[in-house]
Amino acid sequence: MTDIIVRTASLGKNYGSFQALHDVSIEVQRGEVLGFLGPNGAGKSTTIRILLDLLRPTTGLVEIFGLDPIANGVEIRNRIGYLAGDFVADGRQTGRQLLTALARLRGEVPTQRIEELADRLGLAVDKRIDALSKGNRQKVGLIQAFMHDPDLLILDEPTSGLDPLMQRTFLEMVMEAKAAGRTVFMSSHVLSEVQQAADRAALINGGKMVGVEVVDVLRNKAPRQVQVTFSQPVASDVFNALPDLKGIRAEGTTLNCFLEGNADPLIKALAQYSVEDILIEEPDLEDIFMNYYDGDQ
Repeated sequence: MTDIIVRTASLGKNYGSFQALHDVSIEVQRGEVLGFLGPNGAGKSTTIRILLDLLRPTTGLVEIFGLDPIANGVEIRNRIGYLAGDFVADGRQTGRQLLTALARLRGEVPTQRIEELADRLGLAVDKRIDALSKGNRQKVGLIQAFMHDPDLLILDEPTSGLDPLMQRTFLEMVMEAKAAGRTVFMSSHVLSEVQQAADRAALINGGKMVGVEVVDVLRNKAPRQVQVTFSQPVASDVFNALPDLKGIRAEGTTLNCFLEGNADPLIKALAQYSVEDILIEEPDLEDIFMNYYDGDQ
């Protein structure tokens, strides 16, 4: 049995003269959560649709469970839970009707399993789908992806429309799937949710792979903006010798700088003073990409 659950090699997709994907190579191990990161329009959904044989590649190789999605599509899809980035359903149905119908198609999905997931996500399953908010329609999509405990979850922008509490619940569900030995391939343009759930992140931009990194390594490649407020003015010279600090600027009782790497030396230096407030802002996705590009040049 292969330990590589998802594999693409030199994957390409053209639409006439437009090259949507170019040389995309990814491997996802059994039991791994891989975050597929990129801005909107980067090629994430195109890649996912090729994995599911909803699109055919122009060039390259695709394997799921060591099998060809074109030749073994039914077998592969039986073992996958998929949430599309633009999840839609017949609005005339209730959530319960849709999920029950999909459960019958899947086979061996207990009704209790649907009820448990609906309760957990706070979904009123007896409302018509066209009466649900975007966030609640997204919950229906999540339930149909998770309800049969698939070997592989392929989730395209899964937290779209969810409030922060439900985002946390979703991440708990992902971690439980991982603990059970399942594999998760999760696309997103939000670094923070990938950082909480994923082992590694694959970065794509403009249809090309930028790189694949362990999430903590990726995070440390981009500077975090730090603002410290002291009870009394502190000279910036005190912090100039600290490693991984850039752009140090002191104005009155406020210190601003950028942190690249480990925060421990900064925290120990701050402990000598009376600190009223500290704010550390995570880098946005553009910062991650720019620093990754700069590091490879």
